[in-house]
Amino acid sequence: MDRARLDLRFHHSGSIQSEESALDLERNCCNHPNLPSSSPSSLQPFASGGQLSESNAPFFSWPTSSRLIDAAEVRADYFGNLQKNVLPETLGRPSGQQATTLLELMTIRAFHSKILRRFSLGTAIGFRIRQGVLTDIPAILVFVARKVHRQWLSRFQCLPSALEGPGGVWCDVDVVEFSYYGAPAPTPKEQLYTELVDGLRGSDQSIGSGSQVASQETYGTLGAIVKSRTGNRQVGFLTNRHVAVDLDYPNQKMFHPLPPSLGPGVYLGAVERATSFITDDFWYGIFAGTNPETFVRADGAFIPFAEDFDMSNVTTCVKGVGQIGDVHNIDLQSPISSLIGRQVVKVGRSSGLTTGTIMAYALEYNDEKGICFFTDFLVVGENQQTFDLEGDSGSLILLTGQDGSAPQPVGIIWGGTANRGRLKLKVGQPPENWTSGVDLGRLLDLLELDLITTNDGLQGLCF
Repeated sequence: MDRARLDLRFHHSGSIQSEESALDLERNCCNHPNLPSSSPSSLQPFASGGQLSESNAPFFSWPTSSRLIDAAEVRADYFGNLQKNVLPETLGRPSGQQATTLLELMTIRAFHSKILRRFSLGTAIGFRIRQGVLTDIPAILVFVARKVHRQWLSRFQCLPSALEGPGGVWCDVDVVEFSYYGAPAPTPKEQLYTELVDGLRGSDQSIGSGSQVASQETYGTLGAIVKSRTGNRQVGFLTNRHVAVDLDYPNQKMFHPLPPSLGPGVYLGAVERATSFITDDFWYGIFAGTNPETFVRADGAFIPFAEDFDMSNVTTCVKGVGQIGDVHNIDLQSPISSLIGRQVVKVGRSSGLTTGTIMAYALEYNDEKGICFFTDFLVVGENQQTFDLEGDSGSLILLTGQDGSAPQPVGIIWGGTANRGRLKLKVGQPPENWTSGVDLGRLLDLLELDLITTNDGLQGLCF
């Protein structure tokens, strides 16, 4: 996909399923011109953009992927020591090397994380956006509730145009505005009806990625057919924890399309393992920032198929898409363009087949209690529609195939910004919604699962 000039100006409507929106941050909207007061000395690293002299650069050891297992305290100490060497403000563009990889941008952000937290609703890794168009300029995206002209701010309230990290590696800073909309208007549960969607909700004879699954009172989408790496190598499926687990019920059973109390359906199996949040040491490690109270949204559940379930009704093909390839594992040392700007598709029980673009990676935001949260992907829908609707939680996010190859699974949907209707991304006009996703490769490792990508592979395990 040519992502050099990717137009993101689409009109959106609708909501998505999530019991807690990752960006529902109206109580943190302090990034108005009335910013908290601080002494000039405490804000000097922010105002300077963390400039390092050329003579100091060789003494900084750039963190490698082997440090991903470092504890949060070790990480904070590492960046704290680096920040002690920040020099006074230097005018003009940094003279060092421009960041080109996910790892480099995440390290620069972690280096400046304390100051960025003070002046934003959250940050993410991506490309600079100009007039609603995604460019190819690597940048740290800084989300604020209101952008005003530099004339109305003191110099200590202005974000720098670029930030420099250890060793002189630097990147652009792009300020992205949210819009506050207050309480949401009620939205219908069902917003789209097509032949594909009808099949996913029970009219098809087979079940697979995109099919409706339901617990006692919650419905969502089956993400992928998987097998356990441990025990007796059970075959089952993956979806969100908030779809599969209802804390009001002792037995977490899943059905298709509906449980007996709500309508016709068959018993699929019971939840065996699930997770909602995990520590950043496992997920991002040293690159997550300096806050020891940091957690990553995982939101996954594994449900082995019941012994009496007819496995001949299960398919590994994604309806509307076809056969899929192997999981796309994200390498932080790969170029930013290997992920940001890539086109993705998904099939969900509410909105069916939709397309979108990965706009940002590793969103970081803090709640009012000072706890830091991460979510992996931010996806903006294309063709003037949202990437997902309520009930699509758990859907598989697929990178579109290149050179005729099969699409590669990269994540699963867990929520987004439109659910409560309070904070919405303003890229162009009108504001746009986005979808939040979990890194599939890391989630499979966490739950000790492997993806099954072919029907032959599935039959070999079942018969």
